[in-house]
Amino acid sequence: MAARIRKGDQVLVTTGADRGKRGEVLRVMPKDDRAVVQGVNIAKKHTKAKGMGQPGGIVEVEATIHMSNLKLVDPKSDKPTKVGFRVLEDGRKVRVAKATGAVIES
Repeated sequence: MAARIRKGDQVLVTTGADRGKRGEVLRVMPKDDRAVVQGVNIAKKHTKAKGMGQPGGIVEVEATIHMSNLKLVDPKSDKPTKVGFRVLEDGRKVRVAKATGAVIES
């Protein structure tokens, strides 16, 4: 299946504790249908001190979120939209915002 959400996309969280938050996709895991979004689904991780340079403590990191809980933000209207696909005249397959029909550059 083609990737509807890719690294670098702006997305909106549709459900869960972080509902309504927007962020940039940092990493996508297509096999697990999960993504890491900047500033969303923050988890506290306890780290151990490593040598002289890195002290131990509690660090906040972004945890993964399921792709079904994300919607792509349309670059044209700045609103959440579904993603479709279209084959252009030159044979390239591109992502298209369903709401406005705008081609999503990536």
